[in-house]
Amino acid sequence: MFNTTFMKKIIFGLSVLIQFVVLAQENVTYQKPPQSILDLVDYERPPSILINGKHDYMLYTYRDNYKTLEDLSQDEMKLAGLRINPITNISSTITYLNNLKIQKFGSKELIQVIGLPQNPKITYISWSPDDTKLAFTHTTTTSVELWMIDLKTAQALKIYDGRLNANLGMPYKWLNDSQSLLVKAMPSEMKALINSAKEKPAGPIVSISNGSKAQNRTFQDLLKNKIDEENFETLITSEIYKVILNGKPIKWNDAGMWGSLTPSPNGQYILTSKYQKPFSYIVQYNRFAFKSIVFDLNGLITQEVNDVPLTESLPKGTMAVRTGKRDMYWRADKPATLYFIKALDEGNPEIKVEFRDELFQWEAPFNTKPVSILKTIQRFSDITWGNDQIAIAYDSWWNTRNVKTYLFNPSNPNALPQIIFDRDEQNAYGNPGNFEMEKNTFGWNVLALTLKNDAFLLGEGFTANGQFPFIDKYNLITLKSVRIYQSKYTNKLENLITILNKEKGEILVKLESPTDYPNYYIRQINSKNEPLAITNFKNPFTSIANVHKEVIKYKRKDGVELTGTLYLPVGYDMKKKEKLPMIMWAYPTEFKDKNSAGQNTSNSNAFTFPFYGSPVYWITRGYVVLDDASFPIIGEGEKEPNDTFLEQLVDNAKAAIDAVDSLGYIDRSKVAVGGHSYGAFMTANLLTHSDLFACGVARSGAYNRTLTPFGFQNEERNFWEIPTIYNTMSPFNSADKMKHPLLLVHGEADNNPGTFTLQSERYFNALKGFGAPARLVILPKESHGYVAKENILHLLWEQDQWFEKYLKMGK
Repeated sequence: MFNTTFMKKIIFGLSVLIQFVVLAQENVTYQKPPQSILDLVDYERPPSILINGKHDYMLYTYRDNYKTLEDLSQDEMKLAGLRINPITNISSTITYLNNLKIQKFGSKELIQVIGLPQNPKITYISWSPDDTKLAFTHTTTTSVELWMIDLKTAQALKIYDGRLNANLGMPYKWLNDSQSLLVKAMPSEMKALINSAKEKPAGPIVSISNGSKAQNRTFQDLLKNKIDEENFETLITSEIYKVILNGKPIKWNDAGMWGSLTPSPNGQYILTSKYQKPFSYIVQYNRFAFKSIVFDLNGLITQEVNDVPLTESLPKGTMAVRTGKRDMYWRADKPATLYFIKALDEGNPEIKVEFRDELFQWEAPFNTKPVSILKTIQRFSDITWGNDQIAIAYDSWWNTRNVKTYLFNPSNPNALPQIIFDRDEQNAYGNPGNFEMEKNTFGWNVLALTLKNDAFLLGEGFTANGQFPFIDKYNLITLKSVRIYQSKYTNKLENLITILNKEKGEILVKLESPTDYPNYYIRQINSKNEPLAITNFKNPFTSIANVHKEVIKYKRKDGVELTGTLYLPVGYDMKKKEKLPMIMWAYPTEFKDKNSAGQNTSNSNAFTFPFYGSPVYWITRGYVVLDDASFPIIGEGEKEPNDTFLEQLVDNAKAAIDAVDSLGYIDRSKVAVGGHSYGAFMTANLLTHSDLFACGVARSGAYNRTLTPFGFQNEERNFWEIPTIYNTMSPFNSADKMKHPLLLVHGEADNNPGTFTLQSERYFNALKGFGAPARLVILPKESHGYVAKENILHLLWEQDQWFEKYLKMGK
C-alpha cells in the first residue's frame, strides 16, 4: 500500500534541502551599482603633487583610480610578512603611477615628461640630493628597471639595464654627488625558486617552545617550512652595484640578504643592514636577525656597528622593545655620525626606572666609544636634528597617552635637556604643531632655524570653535612663541603644507571646500592679498556638489562630547524634513581621558570625497548619512577602555541616533550601521547587543577575539588575564543573540594581523547555524583593503541591495 505520509515527509525534506542549497550559495556574477553611484566611482582622478627640497619644482603624478582583477592575479608568494611577485621582484600589492608632469614654481606651464617607458608602471620616486633630477622605477612584465628624469629638460631615460630587487622595498639610493646611485640588483646567478606544491616533503614541520615567552600578535603570511625559508632567502638576496650617470655600472658588493642602504650625509660612508639566519615561523621578517655594517665608498668594510639577534619574544606591552642598539641612523646635521637608542629598562615596560631610553652618537670611523647625549623618561620615539647645539627629541608612553618634547644640546651631554612640551597625545586642541624642516648643505632635512634660533611650528589648529591652522615662531632660547599666521576661513579648509621662504613669509597652502577640489596656493603671510593659485584641479563629483553637509555636535549620556559629519540626500527639502532612513559609519577609538575623547577633529569645510570605503555614495539614493561618527571607548585612571567596551559602544550609537532624530531628518526605526576592520567588529557587536539598528554592513573584521589571544587593536592584556572581556567582546560568542540582518564582506587574501578571512567565514557559519539573517561575500584576491575595480563595483552593489532590502523597505 502506498504510504502517502512517508512521501509527504520525503517531499518536505527535499524542499527544505533545495531551499538550503539555494540560500547557502549564490552563483553571483560581478554586478555594478546604480548609475548615481557609478557616476561617482568612475571619474577622472586629478593628479597628486610632490615638491622638491629647493621648492623650485613640482612633480604631478597620475594613476588609475583602481587596479583590476588581472593586476591581482599576478604571481605571488607570501613570505615572512611580504607579498612578492617572484617574476618581477617587487611587492605584488604596490600601486603604480602611469604618468608624470613637471611644473616650475612661478610658471603656469605644465610640462609633460618625455621619454617615459611604454605603459609606465612607476613607483619609488626619489629626488636627487641637489634637487636637479629625480629617479624612479618602472616595472615591466619581467623585471624592475631604474629610470631618471632631468628636471630642466623634462626628459626621462633608463639608466641601468640590470634587474632591480625591490622585494624589500626601495631598491636604490642616490649618492650625495647626485651623479651616482647604489642599487640592489637580482644576483647574476640567482637560485631557482622551489614550487612547494610539487616538492615532496622530507618530513613534518616541527615548532618548539623552549620555555621563553613569545606573546606575539596574530601575524599573517609567515614562513611555514624549509621551502619557504629557501624561497625567502632567494628573493631577498641582492648584489649591489654603483650606477654612474653616463657611465658603466660598477659592482659594489657581492650577493647577500641586503636590507637598507643609507649613505652618510657627506656621502663618504654607507650604512647597510644585512639579514642573517635563523629565520622564524612566528614573526615577520622585520624581527629577523640582521647586522648593521658601515662601508666606505669603495665597498670596503669600515666597521660592523650592530648585531641584532632574531627577536621572537618581547616583554608584554605596546611599549616593549628589544635590548641592544636600535633605531640606528645617521645624524642629518653632521657629515658622518651615527645615532642609536638603548633601553635602560631591559625593554620591559613593567620595570620601574627613572629613564627608559638612552640616546648615543658615534662618529665615523667608529674606532672610539659611542657618547651618551640624552636620556628620555619615556620610550624614545623620534628626533629632529638642528645643528651642533640644537636638537629636538620626542618620547611617548602609550598607556598614559603622554608625549614629551625635549630640547637639548647634542654637543654638551652634561647640559640638562628642557622638556618644552608635555601633553596628552590625543589632546588635539593642545597640539603645538610640528617643527618645520628644511634641506641643509648635505641635502638632508634638518630643523628650519633663523639666525636668532627661531624655529617654526605648523599646527592643524583644532579648537572647540572649529579648525584654524596656524604657524608659530618659537624661539629656542627664550622658549616663547609668537603666532605669525592663523587661517581665518570659516567656509574653507586651509592646510598649511610647508614654508617656501621663511624670510619673505611665503608658504605653500592647500585650500578646499565641500564643493571645491583641493588646490595648491602660495600665500604671503605678511600680505592681505588672497593666495596665488598654482594648480587648478576641477571637482570630479559635481553631482553631489550642493548636498547639505555639516558637523553635528551632541553628547553621550555621561556627558562626553561627540561629533559626526551629517549629509542629507541630494535634493533634500530641509523645510519639509521628510523622515528618511539613515546609514551611520564609524570606527571605535580608545582614550584615557574624557576631555580628549570629546574634542572635535572633523571639519565640515573639507572637500566631500567619496571613495569605496565611504557611505557618502548613498546620499544619491535617498539616504541620510552620518559619517565618521565619534565612537570613543574611554578608560580613565586604572580602568582600561575595553573594561566597558559594549556599554560605551551602545551609548555612542544611541547618542548619534538621538542627535539626528532630534533634527527631524530620520525615521529612527530605519538606521543602518557599518564599518571596516575594527569598525566591522563594532558593527557586529551593535547589531548583537542593541536594537538600535535595522541592519548592518561589516567589512574585513575580526569577530572572535580568542583567535587574537595576545592582544588586539590597543588591548595589551592577553586572553588568559581577562578571559571574560575577550569572550564578552567577541560577537562570535553571541551569535545566538543576533537577530538583525548583517552583510559580511571580506577580502579572500586579507593580510592584516588578526583579520584573516577565516574570521568572517566562521562567524557567518555561526550566524547561519542560529538562523540569523546574514550574507557573506568574499571578494576574490583582495587583501585587507580592496583595490580591484570589479570587486569594488560589486561591493557597492551588494551594499546598495542590502540597504534597499533591509533598510529602505524594512524587510
